[in-house]
Amino acid sequence: MTDIDNFVQNAYVFNCLRESVFRSAIQALQFPVGSRGLDAGCGIGLQALSLAAAVGPAGHITGLDLSPEILDYAKEMVKQAGLSERISFREGDVNELPFDDGTFDWAWSVDCVGYAPIEPLPLVKELARVVKPGGIVAILAWSSEKLLPGHPLLEARLSATSAGIAPFDKGMRPESHFTRALGWFRDAGLEERQTRTFAGDAYAPLTDDIRSALTALFQMRWPGVESELTLGDWGEYQRLCLPESPDFILDHPDYYAFFTYSMFHGKVAG
Repeated sequence: MTDIDNFVQNAYVFNCLRESVFRSAIQALQFPVGSRGLDAGCGIGLQALSLAAAVGPAGHITGLDLSPEILDYAKEMVKQAGLSERISFREGDVNELPFDDGTFDWAWSVDCVGYAPIEPLPLVKELARVVKPGGIVAILAWSSEKLLPGHPLLEARLSATSAGIAPFDKGMRPESHFTRALGWFRDAGLEERQTRTFAGDAYAPLTDDIRSALTALFQMRWPGVESELTLGDWGEYQRLCLPESPDFILDHPDYYAFFTYSMFHGKVAG
C-alpha cells in the first residue's frame, strides 16, 4: 500500500472512535445555520460532512488539504453523500491559505494547525486572517489517552518515548506544545478565548470496528519503540499490544480505554 492508501485507510478505521467526539465539539461551537466555514487540513472530508450538517442546507463548507490524491477521495465521498453543492474542496497550504481576508464566517482545523512540529502562531494568524470579524477560529487535537488498563507504568514509559510524544520533539519550547494554544490565540489577537476537552471511550465487549480501530491505534501510537524500552518492558509491550499474542489486551473481558481531544477557540476581533 502507498502512504496515501495507508492514510485513507486509517482515516476510515479511526472514524468510529472519533466521530462522536467531533460531533460534540461542533455542537459546542454552535456555528450559525447558513454560515460558510473552512475545514483546514480536511483530509478525506469526514469532518466536513458533520460540519455541513451543522450549518444546514443554506451553509457551505470548504475543505482544504495539501494532497490532491487525498482530496480526490474526499470529493468522491461527498459526491456519494449527495453534498457536492454544499461541500467543496481546494488544494492548498495552511501556511498560506489561498483565500482573501474575511472569506469565511468561521474556520476549523483538526489534528493539523498547531499539532504539527512547526511554529504554530503563524498558522493561527493565517486562519484568523480568512475569517470575518466576530467569526470563530477553532483548532482541535488529540491530547491524551489511557489504552492499557491495569498497566500504568508500561503506558507511562511508552508515552515517554519519541513516538509517544510525537509530533513534538525533545528540546521543543513548551510554548509550542498544543496545550499552550491559549497563548497562540492571545498573540494572534483573538478574543473570547476558550478551551474545552472532549472524551471518547471504548469498553468490552468491543465491536469489530472499535477493535480494529484500537489495534491500528496501538501500531500508530507507539511505532519503533523497542530501542527506547528495557528488555522487560519490550516483552510486556509485545505480550499486551500485539494482536497475535494470547494475552492481547483487547481480548480482556473487562477492557476499558479513553482518549481526549482538546479544543481551543476564539473570535476574530472587530
